[in-house]
Amino acid sequence: MAPQGGPHGHPSWVTSASPFRAEDQSIDLDSRIASGEFSDTGSTKERLTRPLRKALAKDPIGPGRALSYKLAQLGSRWKWNAARRIPEARGDIREIVGQPVFLPLFSLFQRYGPVFRLTFGVKSFVIVSDPALAKQILSTNASNYSKGILSEILDFVMGQGLIPADGEVWKIRRRAIVPALHRQYLNSMLNMFGECSLHGAAVLSKAAEEGTMVEFENFFSRLALDIIGKAVFNYDFDSLTHDDPVIKAVYLTLREAEYRSTFPIPYWNSALLRQLVPRQREVQSALQLINRKLGELIENSRSLAEREDKAFEEEFLSRSDPSILHFLIAAGDDVTSKQLRDDLMTMLIAGHETTAAVLTWTLHCLATHPEAMARLQREVDEVLGDRLPALADYQALRYTTRVINEAMRLYPQPPVLIRRALGEDTLQGFRLPKGSDIFISVWNLHRSPAHWDRPEAFDPDRFDLAGPTPNEITTGFAYLPFGGGRRKCIGDQFALMESVVALAVLARRFDVAVPPDAPEVGMTTGATIHTANGLWLNVRPRSLARQETSVGEGEVAGLDTSMLVGK
Repeated sequence: MAPQGGPHGHPSWVTSASPFRAEDQSIDLDSRIASGEFSDTGSTKERLTRPLRKALAKDPIGPGRALSYKLAQLGSRWKWNAARRIPEARGDIREIVGQPVFLPLFSLFQRYGPVFRLTFGVKSFVIVSDPALAKQILSTNASNYSKGILSEILDFVMGQGLIPADGEVWKIRRRAIVPALHRQYLNSMLNMFGECSLHGAAVLSKAAEEGTMVEFENFFSRLALDIIGKAVFNYDFDSLTHDDPVIKAVYLTLREAEYRSTFPIPYWNSALLRQLVPRQREVQSALQLINRKLGELIENSRSLAEREDKAFEEEFLSRSDPSILHFLIAAGDDVTSKQLRDDLMTMLIAGHETTAAVLTWTLHCLATHPEAMARLQREVDEVLGDRLPALADYQALRYTTRVINEAMRLYPQPPVLIRRALGEDTLQGFRLPKGSDIFISVWNLHRSPAHWDRPEAFDPDRFDLAGPTPNEITTGFAYLPFGGGRRKCIGDQFALMESVVALAVLARRFDVAVPPDAPEVGMTTGATIHTANGLWLNVRPRSLARQETSVGEGEVAGLDTSMLVGK
């Protein structure tokens, strides 16, 4: 039977856009863009007055010719102002919003260049697809830009957490949280990454024994949720083997954030409608449940800190609770429980959603490039054998890391970065007005033929194995897997280590293959790039791999496999 349901085992998981699967629609859109249908260039006033100017110029007496000369001067000024105006794409864009938004943005980029304005209805966004401009916005002139509409979308769930916060709040919270991600903390997380991955291997072993396909977007989302729960606030979701109300509440809020990012009317800003609309009542209940759980964890950590006989130091790490939350409390972080809750919620959502997407698309690349999977498995066999990765092992897994680097180039998470201009700026000679909302298209940067050889190809060897890990600095802002500048993701090392360890542990133990009857993967727009139909793969244990895991059969025997697999 064909697999049913979407990512995370919830058919309604992706609600923000329809799947990209209609090639004829894409071809039609490309032809319409090429025809100039969306164009709005030059000076409208100059074009409208041009016939009058020409008529006046034929006046044999003189006054008309004088007026024509004045209109010509005005026309020159209007044209000069229009030349400084960002090129604008207008028109019927139903096809654009019906696809993953980053795909038509690439077609528009190919016609209109590295900076243009996309206007539909009352909404207008400046699309930036140039490394130098990305550097200007994210780094050299970063003080002129805020998170803008991203903060507005995420306020209901993240509040003043590190990602949506701006200004002084962001500075204060960054100074508090960054020290928690110190070297000893990251090293201590390596073993936890491995243990969680072994738990995931036990779940996959059971699916392999039953001969079922595994939906890996769901699997990786649950694995990443288990990891981030332990890392951030020392809570074991154990979402790989069961669902509980907190897990369901987390996914409900994620779906709501994606829903709000595309719905045209923010009706949820009305207190009355939040009470009347069933969807919003459900969201409020989910948030209350999450807040209660986070409140319990904060109080538990505070109680432990009071009992703990351990002096706080620069790389403080508690054996009983090595989480980021415990570091913040032990450091005497003097903030309200509301601010701590915002920080934890931000790290929970951002820390698991992006890593799950990275692992999903990395495995998709490997499943469709078996030669790359075989090479990765050879490296893992040689470096690790049957042990879990230590720091030296992680550093030696160079090809495994490059596979993930390349998957993040092809499928960046997120595919666009959102900013808002706090003051006027100039982008390649074009005037950017104050208040402009900006999409930095990471998708366009990562797939631009101007900056990448064979940009559509999956080629981990494009990044030198002996060279530094590719980032925005080494590529001149042509590669932004974690953003760039001062608002760059502070968890970049955490996320890369987690992804490498999880991929190595699972690739050591399993082969995967695309089933003949698997649905097309497809893409949809969300907070990250989601699959449209799930990533369904067959799983087979590798003959050379040890079948033991740290999780006994009894601990997975009660797993409801319908959460992860479809028969």
